[in-house]
This record gives sequence, C-alpha cells and structure tokens, in this order.
Amino acid sequence: MSQNRDNNDRDYHRPVLEHEVAGLLAPVLPGVVVDATFGGGGHTRRLLDEFGESVKVVAIDRDPAALANASELGVPAVQGNFADLRNLVVSVTDEPVSGVLFDFGVSSHQLDQPDRGFSYRHDGPLDMRMGPDAAYTAAEVVNEWPEDRLADAIRRFGEEPLARRLAHAIVEGRPYQSTSQLSTVVAAAVPAARRRAGHPARRTFQAIRIAVNGELDAITTGLDSAIELVRPQGRVLAISYHSLEDRIVKRRFTQGATGCTCPPELPVCGCENSAELRILTRKPIRASAAEVEVNNRARSASLRAAEKVAA
Repeated sequence: MSQNRDNNDRDYHRPVLEHEVAGLLAPVLPGVVVDATFGGGGHTRRLLDEFGESVKVVAIDRDPAALANASELGVPAVQGNFADLRNLVVSVTDEPVSGVLFDFGVSSHQLDQPDRGFSYRHDGPLDMRMGPDAAYTAAEVVNEWPEDRLADAIRRFGEEPLARRLAHAIVEGRPYQSTSQLSTVVAAAVPAARRRAGHPARRTFQAIRIAVNGELDAITTGLDSAIELVRPQGRVLAISYHSLEDRIVKRRFTQGATGCTCPPELPVCGCENSAELRILTRKPIRASAAEVEVNNRARSASLRAAEKVAA
C-alpha cells in the first residue's frame, strides 16, 4: 500500500513537458509567472529550481486540496477558476506578469482518488467536480439531464460517435450512485468490436467531466484573460490533452497572430487590425519517448506557446 501511495505522490508532482516549459519561459525572466493550474506544483517547482529568485510564481487552482502544496514552495496561492484569471492574479500581486502557464484537464492525483469520482476504473461517488465552483455534480448530469441534452454533451465533449446510443442506455439505467455503475452500463452499450480500442467508457466520462466543470468555456475565457494580462513580450503557454482543448488554443493563438484582414487588392488597410501575438510553436510540442516511458500522462500532451506583441 505504501509503495502505491509513493508512486501516486510522484505522479502528482511530476510535471509534463517541464524542460520545454522552462525553456519557453526563460527569455521573459526575471518576472512574475502565473501557474494557472497549479495541481501538484510540479511546474512551479521546476521553475523555482531552475531560475531561483529570477522567477516569482503565483499559484492558482480550482481544487483547494492542490493549493496545500503552494505553502511548501513558498509561493502566493489563490483558489479559483482560471476563467477569472485577471481578478485572481491582481488579488495577490500588482507586478507586471511575464508569463502564464495552463496545464489543462484532470490531474493524475484527482484520477487516483476514487472519492473524487473522476475515474471509470475505480469505484467512487459520481462527483467529478474540480472545485467547489462547479455548476453540477456528475450525479446530477447522469440522473437528471434529459436524454437529448446528455447525448449532445457526450457527442460534443467526448467526440463519441455512439453518443445517442449511450445516452439512451444511461437514461434507461437510472438512477446511478457510483462510477462503477455508470461505467458498467456504458460498457455494455458499446459494441464488442469497439471495446478492444481502449476502455469503452473513457469518452463518456471525459464528456461528463467537461460538462460538470465547464472546462471548454473556462479555457476560452482564461486564454483571453492571460493574453490581456501579460506584459508586452510576455508569453502564454498552454498544455492540452485532447483535440477539443488543443483546438481552442490553436484557434485563439492564430486569431491573435492575424494582422490586417483586408482583401489584398485594397491599396490601403481599412480594417485597422494588428496582430497581438507572435506564435512560438507552429506545431505543438509533444513529449519525447523517454518522457512518456516514465510519465504516461505525457503521451497525449501538446504544448503551444505565443508571445504578446508590443503594444
């Protein structure tokens, strides 16, 4: 038992793409860096170890349990949703911000705690809330949402082609009290051929989690706030774990890096649009095989970065 606990603790503190994150932030230091998804504090620890007093980290997380690690590292911390990034940051510092780091999704530590209800592999209550600000619990979603609304969420947030079939099976199997009950019903509704391609409940659980926590809306708002917040030549970094997250980041960075949108035949610009960002990663940075070998969570990670153009 203690060995498993030690392994889980190391996973909780092991940051994804930490070398690449440090390298992208190095040019904007000294300065303040906002770790907008503090988690186990792995990225913050790496920045402090590498840059010492050149970096001042502000830690943010929705999960009160995560921020317990911030005092150990001696960094100011504030609980909240990064969708409210600007207000959270200015509540603890009035210094210019040189960088903002997002590490989206659910943490390994949250997945490994059955009582949080995130995992389809462990039995636990249907919760899935990343923080107390979540609008629903997973139990409310699976037990109370109409079938059409549930199917739409599974299709949009889980990119699940069997969304309507699975939503119908979930509604027919109500009520649910545990993750194992839900996982069993979803798995039974998936054709046998599909069950060989990973756990059949993975996409459905992802969809419910995203719906519970409003994750995609938070990413959109958080990126806007981060770009507004960082100083000129400051940088915004975002680590995504599935296409929905990465698509939002790519679209926002591309939008910010687009200047004049007038037709090329116009002799003079009439739109007065100017680029606010310079994209630093034309393609997302992915973890090396060596990193994936020691940290399986890095397998699906994609890192994108952009620099704010001088005003």
